[in-house]
Amino acid sequence: KIEQFIFSSPEESKNEHNRLMEVTEDIYKKLGLPYQIVAIVSSALNDNAAIKYDLEAWFPGSKTYRELVSCTNCGDYQARKTKTRIGRAGSGDAQILHTLNSTAIATERTMCCILENYQQADGSVKIPEVLVPYMGGKTVIEAKE
Repeated sequence: KIEQFIFSSPEESKNEHNRLMEVTEDIYKKLGLPYQIVAIVSSALNDNAAIKYDLEAWFPGSKTYRELVSCTNCGDYQARKTKTRIGRAGSGDAQILHTLNSTAIATERTMCCILENYQQADGSVKIPEVLVPYMGGKTVIEAKE
């Protein structure tokens, strides 16, 4: 997995959470995978999560959306536990910061999603356009018999 972490001032916490979600969403848009964003209800959150969104991608083989990414704003919960603070230059005081985290890419799940969404009738797999330069210009992975 590739994870993203942010330490934020409380004032910027909401904006940073939105930014994390935008960065993650951009990855899946560029991969051309069908997805949806789900806001997790507060009763389903653990103690450290204040706000959480999941990015779920479509898996045609099982005809369902499955979670690929969780993007969480932990507020000041983790920082209070670890006594982590943010100082302001010249102010002489410090305040508890906010912690945020998000999966950028869940490698295995994303690979499975790409394979399911891009598999052709003959068993070959079309390579998402954004990945073609990293595949030596190859646009299709041929099926082997």
